Amino acid sequence: MFRFISLLCVALFTTGSISAQQDQTYAEKLGWPKNAKVVILHVDDAGMSWSSNQGAIKSIENGVATSSSIMMTTPWAASYAKYAIAHPQMDAGLHLTLTSEWDNYRWVALSGKKLAPGLTDKEGAMWESVEEVIAHATPEEVDAEIREQLDRAVTLGLTPTHLDSHMGTLFASEAFLMKYIQLGIEKQIPVMFPGGNNKLLTAPVLEKLKAGGKWKEGMDMPAPYDRKKTMALGKMIWDAGLPVLDDLHTNSGDWNPENAVAKSPEWSKFKTKKCMEALKDMLPGLAMIIVHSSDISDVFQHISGSGGSRYADMMAMMDPELKAFIQKEGIILTTWREVMERRRKVK
Repeated sequence: MFRFISLLCVALFTTGSISAQQDQTYAEKLGWPKNAKVVILHVDDAGMSWSSNQGAIKSIENGVATSSSIMMTTPWAASYAKYAIAHPQMDAGLHLTLTSEWDNYRWVALSGKKLAPGLTDKEGAMWESVEEVIAHATPEEVDAEIREQLDRAVTLGLTPTHLDSHMGTLFASEAFLMKYIQLGIEKQIPVMFPGGNNKLLTAPVLEKLKAGGKWKEGMDMPAPYDRKKTMALGKMIWDAGLPVLDDLHTNSGDWNPENAVAKSPEWSKFKTKKCMEALKDMLPGLAMIIVHSSDISDVFQHISGSGGSRYADMMAMMDPELKAFIQKEGIILTTWREVMERRRKVK
C-alpha cells in the first residue's frame, strides 16, 4: 500500500515534466521498433452468454483478434474460463464488472448484498448504469468486489493476463480508478490504461464536445480524457513494473450503418472498414481496440438488442480483408501476455 501511495504522489506532482518523458512510445520501451503500430485486438464481455463465448473464441481462433476478457459475475464465465485454461496461450483477462445493464438478464455482486449494498439495486442485482454506481457505491465496496472477481477466477484455476473495466465504470471515478490500479500493481497483473498519445480515445469525445459547442481550442479535456493526468498515471503504472498502452479505442459499438440489419454482410463489411480506418488513424505505439464479438443465437435477442452489432464485430474479426490490410500495413498484433513478458525484461 505504501509503495502505491508513494508512486501516486510522484505521478500526480510531476505532470509538468511528463512531455519530456514521452519521446519514446510505450511500444518502443517494450522493444518494438520506432514508429511501429502494435495492436491488441480485444474482445470484451466473454462469459456474458454462450453466444458471447463463441464470438470471442471464433474471433481469436479463426480471426485476427488476439485477446479477450471475462465478466466473472455472469452465467457463462466459468465455461469461458475453463476453455481458456485448456488453451493456456489464449489471452484471457478479467472484465471487472460493476453494472448489470440489461432489463431481464441480470447478475449480482460476488461480494453480496450485505457486504456491498452500494453495488446493489432494488432488484438485488448490480446497478444498470455507471452513474448509479458512482452515486451509491463506495471505493471500499468497489475494491472488495473487484477482488472477489479476481478470487473467483483464481479459484477456477485461471491466471488472468490483464484487468480491464466493463462499461468503463472504474474510469468514471478517480477513487475507483485508484482501487483498480492498486489491485493491478499489488498482484502484478497488467491493467488496461491508456497513458500515451490517446488519439483514438479522445477523438470521438472531442467531436461530440465541438458539436455541442462545449469545447474550444486550448481547453483541457474532461476526465478521464485529461492527457496530463493520464500520462502521469501511465508513468506511475510503468514505474510499478506494469505495461501501459499508448492509446485505446472503445467505441466500436457506434459502428452502425444506416438501416442496419442483424447478420447482414453489409453491417459486417462496415465494421471491417471502420476497424481499418481506426488502424490507419492511430499513431505509432501500443494500442488496444475493443470489440464485442458474439455469435448470436435466437436466445440472444431476449438478452439485448445489441446482437446485430456484436455479430458484425465477430464477422469483421474473421474477415480476410481485415487480415490482409493488417499485413499490408505492417501492423504488429500482440497480446497482453506478450506485453507483460516484454515488460518484465525492461529495467
